[in-house]
Amino acid sequence: MSPDEHRVAWYRWDELPQEKVSEHLSRRLITGDRMMLAHVYLRKGCVVPRHAHENEQLTYILEGALKFLIGATGDREVVVRAGEVLFIPSDVPHEAHALEDTLDVDVFSPPRQDWLDKTDSYLRRK
Repeated sequence: MSPDEHRVAWYRWDELPQEKVSEHLSRRLITGDRMMLAHVYLRKGCVVPRHAHENEQLTYILEGALKFLIGATGDREVVVRAGEVLFIPSDVPHEAHALEDTLDVDVFSPPRQDWLDKTDSYLRRK
């Protein structure tokens, strides 16, 4: 047996704790050493304020739709709908607006330490 075989893990989304980050956003997280997988639930009208992070990000929309404003001025608009994926490179400013009730799967590499530490204050504003 390899040294890491004991670290193999199996999860069910509905058995993971759901963190309520704000009135309009909640999430479930699975984290490895070098990546993070998140189910993010956004209610229609939810706004994720403009921010940037060192982590590469893939956002796959399972249900609903998000409008992303990309760049320091937010002048590039991309609408991502169910079945579509958006890649955001490291350090690219972006914000998101939930056009509908939305469930997305976010993949981050490396993991979002601010999410793990709950220091993601830009998401927790009222």
